[in-house]
Amino acid sequence: MLDLFYIGVKPRNAICPRRPAAGAPSRPRVRLAAACLLLVAALPAARTAPAADTVVQAPDPFGWLEEVNGRRALDWVQAQNAATELRLDRDPRYPALYRQALAITAATNRLPLPALHRDAIFSLWQDSVHVRGLWRRVSLAAYRREPTPWQTVLDLDALSARDQVNWVLNGVDCAEPAARRCMLQLSAGGEDAVSLREFDLQTGRFVAGGFDLHRGKQGSAWISGDELLVAREWVAGELTESGYPFVVRRLRRGEPLAASTEVFRGARSDVEVMPLVLSDTSGAQLALIQRDLSFFTHQLYLVRDHNVAALALPLQADLQGLVAGRLVLSLNADWDDAAGAHFTQGSLVGFDRRALAREPGRARGELILAPAGGEVVQQVGAAGGRLVVTLLDNVRGRATVLAPAASGPWTRQALALPDNASVDLVDVDRPGGRAIIAVTGFLQPTALWLADLASGRLERLRQAPQNFDASRDVVEQFAATSTDGTRIPYFVVHTRDAPHDGSTPTVMTAYGGFQVAVTPYYGGYEWLHMPMYTTTGKLWLERGGTLVLANIRGGGEFGPAWHEAGLKTQRQRIYDDFAAVARDLDARGITSPRHLGIFGLSNGGLLMGVEFTQHPELWNAVDIAVPLLDMLAFEHIEAGASWVSEYGSVTVPAEREFLERISPYQNLRAGVDYPEPLLWTMTHDDRVGPEHARKFAAQLAALGKPYLFYEATDGGHDPTELAPESAAAMQAREFVYFLQRLQD
Repeated sequence: MLDLFYIGVKPRNAICPRRPAAGAPSRPRVRLAAACLLLVAALPAARTAPAADTVVQAPDPFGWLEEVNGRRALDWVQAQNAATELRLDRDPRYPALYRQALAITAATNRLPLPALHRDAIFSLWQDSVHVRGLWRRVSLAAYRREPTPWQTVLDLDALSARDQVNWVLNGVDCAEPAARRCMLQLSAGGEDAVSLREFDLQTGRFVAGGFDLHRGKQGSAWISGDELLVAREWVAGELTESGYPFVVRRLRRGEPLAASTEVFRGARSDVEVMPLVLSDTSGAQLALIQRDLSFFTHQLYLVRDHNVAALALPLQADLQGLVAGRLVLSLNADWDDAAGAHFTQGSLVGFDRRALAREPGRARGELILAPAGGEVVQQVGAAGGRLVVTLLDNVRGRATVLAPAASGPWTRQALALPDNASVDLVDVDRPGGRAIIAVTGFLQPTALWLADLASGRLERLRQAPQNFDASRDVVEQFAATSTDGTRIPYFVVHTRDAPHDGSTPTVMTAYGGFQVAVTPYYGGYEWLHMPMYTTTGKLWLERGGTLVLANIRGGGEFGPAWHEAGLKTQRQRIYDDFAAVARDLDARGITSPRHLGIFGLSNGGLLMGVEFTQHPELWNAVDIAVPLLDMLAFEHIEAGASWVSEYGSVTVPAEREFLERISPYQNLRAGVDYPEPLLWTMTHDDRVGPEHARKFAAQLAALGKPYLFYEATDGGHDPTELAPESAAAMQAREFVYFLQRLQD
């Protein structure tokens, strides 16, 4: 599959993350190169009711704010927004910050990130005129030129005006081998639920009488040009407790949904069930069903002509694609195959497609890559019978090409990309054996490289423009010692002449969950493989501020074990890691609590909420974005039930005790001197939901504590879906807030 944005192993249903991805709560998304065009799409979440065995809570005085579109709740939101705009938008610095942010978010010379499709490049472009975006294409040769002669494939703004729906393009999946007919995933207003419509790439039109599945929590995969495997809510209420589909049917062209044939049925206790169809360069095809037993355990089934067979593959593994007749998985735990061969956590392992078809209940693995030293596999793409893999080595990016040998181990060839940078797989051209790789750093504008996987030859295709003056800045990496003695690395971006007397205004961020590695990105950081806060360079660093990125446990910077160290009742380690970095910054004189602010989104927003309640003395500003905060109720808010394997459950006594101890909403206290926080969220967030931030703010108000709250009415969980003006306004507000709290 080809993503229309950054690709690679990205989180599906990521809590904040990007239309996949990423994660709260995210789980690694399948990376299937070139079988179709896929614009990263978070699989839909639902506004679910509590499970039958949910522990009954005492009445919540602010439960009315969970009525997301209730009149009383929306009136409250409107009043909160007005108060925040009065405070932040009227600051004399706001107009300049807004103009600078908008110049970046709506710039016409932004780098158009490509999706490779045969010899064409596809890209989704948004600006102030095209708020919802233009889905465009151009030849690879023409993509090298400026100005680039883009051809519009679909105008999302025109479609939105015609349908009277605020459409967001969430995904594109095209049928092989022609790759002409595609299923478009269209989201209303950025929510995760989508409508699926068949589109003809050649004519640039929706197919008359083609596949058209109305809004729902669903996903599809092409078996042939006239047949789909579809997972959706076929019967009202037929969803998992997490709000996802668990029934897959075969749907033929022209037949009504009611006439479709059931292929597989999971259970309501599953997280979700989804179909997948993989292809390799030989034309071999593999139809699969992935049943997510939990957020991190996945059972794969082989779809055959007349039945479905369970594959005896490791459950704690992520599917990476099909290459050279092998199904490729990355292991999140040690595993022994049917022949007794042992494979270690973090390895890439291949399974012969034909052998799986003959004996689905007996899987024998082939070692493709066992990361050495501190290496951690991040993204995997298949093209031209080879694999291109990005890795982290002490949070520094690398890329390598792996090729099967006639006998013996796979060969490995490193790609000679710039060092000391983040390296991300953008997309691959499966039949052409090429890949596009992005290289970036805090002070390095993103560059796109075209790699020929057979020869290892590299060509720099394009580079993003500089959007701030980084000539005075330097990047350093330090490590703090956490409570249990673990060394926690972190990056510091600051001016060369920054004093070490604790006086420098500093903002610090981290994510700390779902095995998601957070790495440097130009002017800010990259969260879940998507550019976020790219205005930080202009709005903060250029003004002499310092930026800190902490690689705390819970993430994927050092492999599955780094993530597992912070699961469920061990999660306090994550919060201790973050606090340890803050203390280390103070000890080094880089900043001090008076001048230190913190920010995080989604699961990172939960991190901010915990730090706000546990260590109010360590910071003077706390920016809490699209967060989880009520951890005693998260399981019945939006897609929360799907994250139990990360956070634990209130139905398990030991886990409930821990959640009660750390839940920010329940741990606000009247006698504590908290720094004034900024909370912001999105009305149409049907993944985490605005309920968490709303109730937290209301509880602060009830305690007489100062706070700022803002709720954007456009966009879903993913802030990058905001219109450029809305995104610029929100980022300007955040930096006004930081300037007021940390500099004034």
